[in-house]
Amino acid sequence: MTMPNFKYVRPSSLEEAVRLAAAGEARLHAGGTDLMGCLHDGVFGADTVVSLTGLGDLRGVRERPDGGLAIGALTTITEVAGDPLVRERYGALAQGASDVASPQLRNQGTLGGNLCQKPRCWYYRGDFHCLRKGGGMCFAVDGENHFHAIFGGAGTCFIVHPSDTAPALVGFGATVRAVGPAGVRTIPVAELHVPPEEDPTRETVLGDGEVVTEVLLPPAEGAVSSYRKVRARGAWDFALAGVALVLWFDGETVSRARVVLSGVAPVPWRSEAVERVITGKRLDDETVAAAAEAAVEGAEPLENNGYKVDLVRAVVAEELEKIRS
Repeated sequence: MTMPNFKYVRPSSLEEAVRLAAAGEARLHAGGTDLMGCLHDGVFGADTVVSLTGLGDLRGVRERPDGGLAIGALTTITEVAGDPLVRERYGALAQGASDVASPQLRNQGTLGGNLCQKPRCWYYRGDFHCLRKGGGMCFAVDGENHFHAIFGGAGTCFIVHPSDTAPALVGFGATVRAVGPAGVRTIPVAELHVPPEEDPTRETVLGDGEVVTEVLLPPAEGAVSSYRKVRARGAWDFALAGVALVLWFDGETVSRARVVLSGVAPVPWRSEAVERVITGKRLDDETVAAAAEAAVEGAEPLENNGYKVDLVRAVVAEELEKIRS
């Protein structure tokens, strides 16, 4: 396919960007690593592409008065991964950012874009009028579903959420600030993405003209965190399965926990079952084994992706063992 014709505009203010993004069939352009491919492949169209690249205020990492961080939505993935404050206080986010795609794409892609990217399902990206495109079925249910969801498909759409930064952000209780025609609002990252049972045609709760401006991380004093991604190759690939752990300890006992799976559900998948198993416990062999089993409670693999059940068990157990050592 060829790139469609569209008008390219580069607003000089956020107010102008919001106005342009709310008019007609407009698409926002940040790093463009996902947008350009979708336009080229005909996944969706656009009569206007609104570039945010001139909005310098949406870049950078700054410390907040409460000890948290604010990260501009146009901050590149490379910058997030390498920032000293992110690495020191939010290790799982730094690791997740480091695991995104390839060095070239990390240099170009942005944190806001990573959160709002489209799914990589080959039916959605291909010439199939699937449920997510407004069609009548999810072709993955009876088709090639090796890389699809084992949680949260709800008998509708079995995409997997592609972001490596979102699970860590959910784990840390981060929020995004969005500006739109109706004003400013703050959205927990845990509520940013739309489960298929609510609306299989949407990835996020953002409305027309809404622009994510920054990601806000609360203080994480005392947190021990990690992100582990299992993929077919050491670079480029999206997660087959992964886990973000954000834990607080009282001595050797887990006092508080957030466990969020990646690569296995249409949204970042918080495993409250694992959290219940490990909270108030030492991470001994018995607890780790119980947590690994809890991680796959409710899994409903399709014909070709049952291997993800074993991957989830293994990755949860291995990461918990690393944290306790």
